Amino acid sequence: MLDQNDCRTLARPLATRQLAAALLASGMITLALAPQARAEAGQISQAGRNFNIAAGPLDQVLNTYAKETGILLVIDGRLTEGRQSRGLNGTYELRPGLDAILAGSGLQAVVQDNGSYKLQKALQLPRATGDATTTLPEVAVSASAERQGELSPEYPGMQVARGGRAGLLGQRDFMDLPFNATNYTSDMIENQQARSIGDLLQSDPSVRQASARTNINEDFSIRGFTVSSQDLAFNGMYGLMPFYRVPVEMAERVEVLKGPSALLNGMPPSGNVGGSINVVPKRAADQPLTRFTASYMSDSIYGGHADLGRRFGENNEFGIRLNGAYRKGDMRIDRQDVEETVGSLALDYRGERLRLSADIMYQQENLGVVVRQFSVGNTLTKMPSAPDNKLNYPGYGYSKMKDSTVVLRGEYDINDQATVYAGFGTRKSRMDALAGNPTLDSADGTFSSAAALQLYDVSSRSAEIGGRFQFSTGAVKHQVSAGVTRVTQNADIHFVGVGLFETNNLYSPVYGDTPDTSGFRGKTLKYTTMELTSYALADTLSFMDDRLQLTLGARHQNVEQQNYVIGTGQKSGEGYDKSAVTPVAGIVFKPVENVALYANYIEGLSQGQVAQPPATNAGQMFSPYKTKQKEAGVKVDWGRVATTLSLFEIERPSAITTGNEYRVSGEQRNRGIELNVFGELNSRVRILGGGAYSQGKLVKTEGGNFNGNTAIGVPDWQVSLGSEWDPVFAQGLTLTARVIHTSKQYVNEANTLSIPSVTRFDIGARYKTTLNDTPVTLRANVENLFDRDFWNTSNEGYIYLGTPRTVLLSATVDF
Repeated sequence: MLDQNDCRTLARPLATRQLAAALLASGMITLALAPQARAEAGQISQAGRNFNIAAGPLDQVLNTYAKETGILLVIDGRLTEGRQSRGLNGTYELRPGLDAILAGSGLQAVVQDNGSYKLQKALQLPRATGDATTTLPEVAVSASAERQGELSPEYPGMQVARGGRAGLLGQRDFMDLPFNATNYTSDMIENQQARSIGDLLQSDPSVRQASARTNINEDFSIRGFTVSSQDLAFNGMYGLMPFYRVPVEMAERVEVLKGPSALLNGMPPSGNVGGSINVVPKRAADQPLTRFTASYMSDSIYGGHADLGRRFGENNEFGIRLNGAYRKGDMRIDRQDVEETVGSLALDYRGERLRLSADIMYQQENLGVVVRQFSVGNTLTKMPSAPDNKLNYPGYGYSKMKDSTVVLRGEYDINDQATVYAGFGTRKSRMDALAGNPTLDSADGTFSSAAALQLYDVSSRSAEIGGRFQFSTGAVKHQVSAGVTRVTQNADIHFVGVGLFETNNLYSPVYGDTPDTSGFRGKTLKYTTMELTSYALADTLSFMDDRLQLTLGARHQNVEQQNYVIGTGQKSGEGYDKSAVTPVAGIVFKPVENVALYANYIEGLSQGQVAQPPATNAGQMFSPYKTKQKEAGVKVDWGRVATTLSLFEIERPSAITTGNEYRVSGEQRNRGIELNVFGELNSRVRILGGGAYSQGKLVKTEGGNFNGNTAIGVPDWQVSLGSEWDPVFAQGLTLTARVIHTSKQYVNEANTLSIPSVTRFDIGARYKTTLNDTPVTLRANVENLFDRDFWNTSNEGYIYLGTPRTVLLSATVDF
């Protein structure tokens, strides 16, 4: 008979073979498409051809034009910085098309001796030249340092940006950052037809959703640790994004930095340590934007999204960007329906030195017959196989969520070497929900649940002030950053059971009516109060013409928290007021221009966990704890493709629900290796994703009972690899494919319960055309193509069903 260690030994090669098969399938698809794409690359038609390039930042439009024509275009980012283009629509020869894009920009393209084009200020009329050019299917971009608040250029392929906001350190190119970060663009959001952050981040191999897509809230797992939906940042500030689920209609960029980031961003409200997710809001561009998208999602959800942008003033100083979206209909889950309303208004002023902005956001989401995730019962000895993914559990309930946010921000350049900034925001969140919180009791699919009413009000305030300064001491350059942050958050709750425990079955559920709550409603009472205050200072020292960069810094963080007894609003214990200093050390060395070796040591500080209902010790508050990360890696910018290879170790005290009690026990140590890749193999094939291998181990557990066991919800292998192909036989058409693989995961500390590995396939297509001089983009995506039934789990041990096959259709029109 095989013991548990034997089973693990056999499971490893099986997991490896499954991963290899997934990678091989994706690789075969890419290789099959690549020859035809390579044959197309470099073929420049000198006759007129049709272009459909959307309006946008000038450098992005030029990059797209160069990619489609195959010319070599050298761009100095200082010339295009802040400039916009109307795009290019219609039939043009090579040179007239380039001149049309540059019209009104004050710039011109000059032909070099080698046939390439170089951008310069339009000091004279462009020379009349022939269109003979050298066929070089690449774009060389020389990017200048960006002012805080301005967008980093997009990397070839347009799915991710070259850089993003690194919290306290400001805007950094990915090659200059001693961390693993990916910055997703609005193009990626739109083409994936993402409805929330969770939809978008499935493209990252180190990120997984940690809750059901149709659950009340949307959490994530990064490097094997939970990142709560309330811990997403807005322009680097915590406590301002919608509390339960973050929409993407207002997002220009979504920036993901892996690992604890207390020094960079301050302490998040729920203390996540796996990584940070920052949402960069849309701003009005120089060119007017009037865009409407009509959408459909199976089973029968119809919606629309309007995106309007205008700038005013002599130099376009004043901008307004308005986004509004509405969706309603039946979901693929039995009996479940949804109604969503999203609105955002962004106002900004950009002067020569002063920049101001105001953002107003509103979201409302109503779910009928809300789906809940399962807890593992004490009597469960074997995980039941996944049932039909369209069934609803527990089969009754609802949730009504409403969020409103206001954020004000200002930046001022004292001179070219010094910038100061300040920001302030408030958010109010309201939830009215009745849900069942089911528990799996038996391998035959028996589960139990009891309906409970929860009214939950959360109010937050967030503020920051700081500055960034550049100077030199001899041959050493300094970029010094200093900042102060404060987040206060108060939560009130009314939580009461409205029904007895009922049993049901996964495979043949009996749907009941949602209980009447009219006699159970009451006033919300104090639940938690929290204040997070921090002071940070960091310096990036640059040597050897920026080939060697050393970042040193520390943040002093203070945590004040008080909990209250549910139902009475009386204090639960004395609370605490504690502080700690968390350091960071990071290094980047570039032996050659396109290779960066990096390493970091960084700590995180989290306020103590709070046991949540339905745990028997709900409301119990634990002490704050530190998390430590060590990481090293190499980044290579191959020109049109970039790769990041990372090795990391994260150590964190662990918290888990055992039986019905939530407690802190031992330490979790996650070690892993990640490979991220993005860019374009050639002008017609793009790739995004990668793979990660992790070992999440429990150490120093209570009594040593679980020492050496695998941590809950940490698979050995994770792969997310997507590709896009523009076939030569259909101008404007793009075909997409993606594979998402997750290996076996344990759902309890004892490692006696587990869920099997799963591989999911997604496909899609989009078509860009022009109808009556109006740009139109049609998109179609299918998620979970083969409609696999599978379990997922969170790092907290909750179990939920994967999303069923879902069809998404949309049509976008730029008026």
